[in-house]
Amino acid sequence: MVPPLRGRSPVYRPVLAARRGELEALARLDDASAALLAPILDVPADATSIVDSLIRLPAGLLPAVDVSALPDATEHDPVRWGVPLVPVIGLADSDRRLAAHGAAARAWAHHAVVRLRVGPDRAGPDAATAAAERVWRVTGLLPEQCDLLLDAGDVCCQADVRLAEPRVRRAAQWARRHAWRSVTAAAGGMPPALSRLPVDEPVRLERYDWSLWRRLADLRLGYGDYGVGCAVRDADEPGDRTPTLRWAADDAWWVYRWSRRGGRGDERFADLCRTLTAAPHWSSAGAGFSWGDHEIVRRARRGAGAGSPANWIAWSTSHHLAHVLAAGGGAGPAPPPRRGRSVNG
Repeated sequence: MVPPLRGRSPVYRPVLAARRGELEALARLDDASAALLAPILDVPADATSIVDSLIRLPAGLLPAVDVSALPDATEHDPVRWGVPLVPVIGLADSDRRLAAHGAAARAWAHHAVVRLRVGPDRAGPDAATAAAERVWRVTGLLPEQCDLLLDAGDVCCQADVRLAEPRVRRAAQWARRHAWRSVTAAAGGMPPALSRLPVDEPVRLERYDWSLWRRLADLRLGYGDYGVGCAVRDADEPGDRTPTLRWAADDAWWVYRWSRRGGRGDERFADLCRTLTAAPHWSSAGAGFSWGDHEIVRRARRGAGAGSPANWIAWSTSHHLAHVLAAGGGAGPAPPPRRGRSVNG
């Protein structure tokens, strides 16, 4: 059994796209929440610079940054950004990139995240050990300085859960060979094409990432997910401007896509927010304790504007982070929190 962390605060490791909405939600965390969060930021291939966004994060929040989507070139090495962070290392990274990640780790946190994608990286335990030993040798890091992320990717149906579970279990069994700083399992369950869902009615979607976690509970791994985003990043729909909120309950999402009433967008969005705040799952899941929840309440009362797709992601992500932290304190899924518990500022 992978041992739990001893003598440390529980940590929740959401894997988030390094976009405006997700970064805004992180920037709004209070100090207590930031201390329990260790986000992993996926920098998109079309990113220009996220340094300004990283500077605005709470002082107690140290993000891990994955630049694997960027070209393998010196100008994309996080060590050059001058901002405290944790480098995210892939087992197949080049020696040049591994050396740069080692430099970034030594510059700030003195540790790194090693990301093992349990789907694409199925090379067997001996090959995985050889790859990990290469990482430690070229970066100059010890196993005890590396947090291992077992990334199951997309799990959007029960068949995906059945496929992912044995892969994560095999990876966790391999992980026991080495003295990792921590071991976390993460998966994403948000479907890639929300534009296919009905409008003007709440749609309940099963959280299959949550289901996978519950099936893996005996391993006592750390908990991670993909927030309210799809694990397949290029499946996002940036051109979809239908007012949409992705609201996390416990084992489900409630997706609200609204075109009702026509006319001004703020009127439609106010109707969406009023419908959400009047729903049974609003109170049963402990709503009203995050910055994003407060923004939804403001818009339910009208006069605050409809926002933009980035705002909708920010408010949805804010609620999701607060819900997971309140549910399990960062240690993974648990019964929903009571209404009114304050987690975010």
